Amino acid sequence: MSLRDFMSELEQEAKELITIRKELSTKYEIAAVIKKFDNGNGPALLFKKIKQKNGFIVANICGTRKRICKALRTTIDKLHEKISNAIKNPKKPKLTEFPFSKLNKDLPNINNLPILTHYEKDPGPYITAGIVFAKDPKTGTQNASIHRILVIDKKHLAIRVVPRHLYRIITAYWKEKRDVPVAIAIGTHPAVLIAASSPAPYGVDELHVANTLLRGALKTAICPYTGLEVPAEAEIIIEGKILYGKEVDEGPFVDLTGTYDVVRKQPVIKIEKMYYNQDDFIYQVILPAGSEHKLLMGLPREAQIWATVKSIVPDVRGVHLTLGGCGWLHAVVSIKKQTDGDAKNVILAAFAAHPSLKHVVVVDEDINPYDMGEVEWAIATRFNASRDLVIIQNVRGSSLDPSADQITLLTTKMGIDATRPFTKPKEKFERAKIPLEEKIDINSLTEEDN
Repeated sequence: MSLRDFMSELEQEAKELITIRKELSTKYEIAAVIKKFDNGNGPALLFKKIKQKNGFIVANICGTRKRICKALRTTIDKLHEKISNAIKNPKKPKLTEFPFSKLNKDLPNINNLPILTHYEKDPGPYITAGIVFAKDPKTGTQNASIHRILVIDKKHLAIRVVPRHLYRIITAYWKEKRDVPVAIAIGTHPAVLIAASSPAPYGVDELHVANTLLRGALKTAICPYTGLEVPAEAEIIIEGKILYGKEVDEGPFVDLTGTYDVVRKQPVIKIEKMYYNQDDFIYQVILPAGSEHKLLMGLPREAQIWATVKSIVPDVRGVHLTLGGCGWLHAVVSIKKQTDGDAKNVILAAFAAHPSLKHVVVVDEDINPYDMGEVEWAIATRFNASRDLVIIQNVRGSSLDPSADQITLLTTKMGIDATRPFTKPKEKFERAKIPLEEKIDINSLTEEDN
């Protein structure tokens, strides 16, 4: 269950994995090509020739729901349930021998990797698909999470840490004036990326979540320098430590909204060991603000909204954090409501499940939440602002939202009940249908009859 295994599967399907054979630079050129293909339904890309660098680059592996479902062996209607179940039922993976023991005995140099500079104001190359592993110093429980990581020099990196689990671990070590041992894995199966993005409770090892997603097939290994557990089939492993009390400027960086995040003082990682096959490795990238970035951030939150809403309305047909809403700020929830008050309860539940959410639209079960044309039609025909609009003022929003107060993070949130009212006949809100429409094969209409 490796990145290479999944890429081999994609090669069997037309246009799911496209190979770029032209030699391109890691500074802007490769990012520009990724963006050209990034239309919300674009292929995964394999770059075979990198200027002045060894190895290959792969991008957009998790860029569509179809590919994520393929990686997890599920369907779109079961995807949220699968992720939610894995978070609730994590299973310890099988340990195996560390696979890189005989590689890279020389001094580590991060500049040997084809790390991309993406946007014009980037302060330097950024690792964007690095999964960072660290342990709580008291409990020994391990955490895995994805962070943007800026290259400072050949042995030092700056890591952006938000106040979540890794921040808690760093705080615990720094209270004791100690460096934090960390490992970074690059080039992993999509299930590991999704697990590392998930809102699992503190103390739950995301590798165990990934193992459940992979039906017990994940293999892990213990790093020789830090003793941290990492995916055994990762393409690249970096070992090091977050230096006690050391912080540098990090940013500006393009985040989910496609706008630049602010510059902040952030911790510094000193690299101690690097492991990879120098002649044949795949360096994985996630384009900042691209579809893959939005899906990996948003999909686990969709699962969290799904689980919360399901406790209120048993029949939840789908949850969609939209690409236009940056995969983070706008949600569509499709339900089969039982009373006219259900939709408003769902709106409040969605905001509670995902505090960064800014706008939510609730639609009936006959509306596809992934088709924004259908969602807009539901708003046009089933929503009455005097009755169905919910506005919540002065509540916590997202630091990624430039319209929110960037100091207090306070904003105003809006919910739209675009479901049919039970006070009017159902047929008043049904879309007209043409008999036999679904049986028509457009491609056959221009063929000659035999």
